Amino acid sequence: MSCQIISNDIVISSWEQLAEEVYHDSWKPEMQRYRSDFAFRGLSDCSYELKNSFLRNCGDKPELEYHLLRNFRKYARTTEANQTSTQWRSLVLAQHHGLPTRLLDWTYSPFIAMHFATANTEKYDTDGVIWKVDFVKVNNLSPEPLLGILEKEKCNAFTLEMLEEHFASLARFDEINGPGQAIFFEPPSLDDRIVNQFALFSVMTSPTAILDEWLAKQNDICRRLIIPKELKWEIRDKLDQANITERVLFPGLDGLAHWLKRHYQPHP
Repeated sequence: MSCQIISNDIVISSWEQLAEEVYHDSWKPEMQRYRSDFAFRGLSDCSYELKNSFLRNCGDKPELEYHLLRNFRKYARTTEANQTSTQWRSLVLAQHHGLPTRLLDWTYSPFIAMHFATANTEKYDTDGVIWKVDFVKVNNLSPEPLLGILEKEKCNAFTLEMLEEHFASLARFDEINGPGQAIFFEPPSLDDRIVNQFALFSVMTSPTAILDEWLAKQNDICRRLIIPKELKWEIRDKLDQANITERVLFPGLDGLAHWLKRHYQPHP
């Protein structure tokens, strides 16, 4: 199964091309270093939209977001009291444990994005995709006061602490920044999974907004790398050899079991 190719897509023809494309535009002449401005998200099916889990689960009913988070905070039992001390921290913790939220998972690592594009062997008859988004440009499109926060802190990505300090709630975040805004922020290091996946999140000023619709309206801010189904086995095997596996990305017995299950699955 193949997906519809749109402008700016790159259809990958080899492992070597994929490795080149994920690092394209990461060289910074002024620093004489490779420093990427891109966030990556790998999907097993290139036809999937960048829909958050709240929209997929609750549909066009934004009022349910408050109730989901309110009850999550009410019933959550955590070893660290501050993990649910604010609505923002509850949002991150809820996303981390599978509650439908407005957040989307991204990674700074192109190889971790490759993992998520190839981990589901049931999708090996389908082309995958890696979204490559310039999160620096996205954040620099922010209105005030968001843009002022970045300039004051002299950074490219927001942190949870920055959002907590200036927006007491998601409703306040939506109200101040207006509809149709998107930003990227780094979560706190809740556990090894967050750290090992080199994670960051995107969030929009609505729980029912779709990020790829917003990205399509921007110029030169993102690219899709289409991974043909014929390449998935090769990419998967090379990632396994590089130790980019569920065993590392999902520390614990569950991740170990998923890795072993896939690793010993015969090639059809």
